[in-house]
Amino acid sequence: MDRIRISGGNELRGTIPISGAKNAALPLMIASLLTSDTLTLENVPHLADVEQLLRILGNHGVDVAVNGRRERQEEGYSRTINFTCRTIVDTTAPYDLVSKMRASFWVIGPLLAREGRARVSLPGGCAIGTRPVDLFLDGLQALGAILDVDGGYVTATAPKGGLVGGHYSFPKVSVGATHVMMMAATLANGTTVIENAAREPEIVDLAKCLIAMGAKISGAGTKTITVEGVTSLSGARHRVLPDRIETGTYAMAVAMTGGDVLLEGTDGALLESALDTLRLAGAEITQTETGLRVVRNGNGIQPVDITTEPFPGFPTDLQAQFMALMTRSSGVSHITETIFENRFMHVQELARLGARISLSGQMARVEGVGRLTGAPVMATDLRASVSLVIAGLAAEGETMVNRVYHLDRGFERLEEKLTRCGAVVERVSE
Repeated sequence: MDRIRISGGNELRGTIPISGAKNAALPLMIASLLTSDTLTLENVPHLADVEQLLRILGNHGVDVAVNGRRERQEEGYSRTINFTCRTIVDTTAPYDLVSKMRASFWVIGPLLAREGRARVSLPGGCAIGTRPVDLFLDGLQALGAILDVDGGYVTATAPKGGLVGGHYSFPKVSVGATHVMMMAATLANGTTVIENAAREPEIVDLAKCLIAMGAKISGAGTKTITVEGVTSLSGARHRVLPDRIETGTYAMAVAMTGGDVLLEGTDGALLESALDTLRLAGAEITQTETGLRVVRNGNGIQPVDITTEPFPGFPTDLQAQFMALMTRSSGVSHITETIFENRFMHVQELARLGARISLSGQMARVEGVGRLTGAPVMATDLRASVSLVIAGLAAEGETMVNRVYHLDRGFERLEEKLTRCGAVVERVSE
């Protein structure tokens, strides 16, 4: 099993190219099930989660060509992938595939919309909370779906004539459920109104792609999305938006270590709340024609309190990284997690590096320390794993991060990107 060895203490200086967003690429790939034409996606990152979803889509009959080739292989930071699903050959998404990645459950929406039926295993993924699928199922029922949950599978059937437009208000904001309901509604008969919809940039990106495919969608990026169903969708070409979580992660790494880095190919408008928080913590962030320039000012890291919230608030996917940054602040900060109930598993691992963090329910009190010291640590989930990398970059001595397969799920060539900016980071394979 691979590990990552970090020798801390170096400032970061140079350019880091920001990859396409994993959280946008996954639903965009799933949207290929909605049409028999070819959907071409540009700027698709090379990640374990993307590769897993390619296998799942292949099981349903999606033909994949990467950069014009049918075989998949190592590519650069930006890949173009053609997805063609002439015929859906299987409407079942089995446990052995779906259990490895939660987002694969989302195929239930397009399968149901196009074929009128779907049988999908209940999902797996990171152990950061229960994350039930109730909101997904309630939303699909509002479109007329008949559902049954038995033996670890959800069986969904559309009424005769297909799904029908409906009105549904999510009792709690859910990005995944908004993705699924929006995709399912594109082929429903009539108009669907989705209230209390997620407003994340990835929702807007999916809507743009669906519109290019012929869908009629308005309101994406607001709390109310309206979808007027059409009889069929065509192919399209769409570029995946930059990864705002990767952008924020590397910005925090620069704030942690000092230095001067251009985050190339990204847009600060995608994560304004997180960048505003970083500025309060002592980072100077400037939008340029080619990306975001991040520099830490000379006043050190200042303590800042945050509360995670749905977009446009501070992202839960940057909470662990920000906590790592706060371990070196000049005072006490408080971090409150409101999205997931079990997303503080990185606390004990940061403590192994010398961090002083105490927990009270969903709030962490972080007392900044003058130094961190390298130690072996264990990654527990995707975002927690990269928080340990950020801490290791500033720790004295050597930090060994174990179970880095979590990192490979969401960060494309992380060690390569950091090394090109002066960090001493290497992957160790056993």
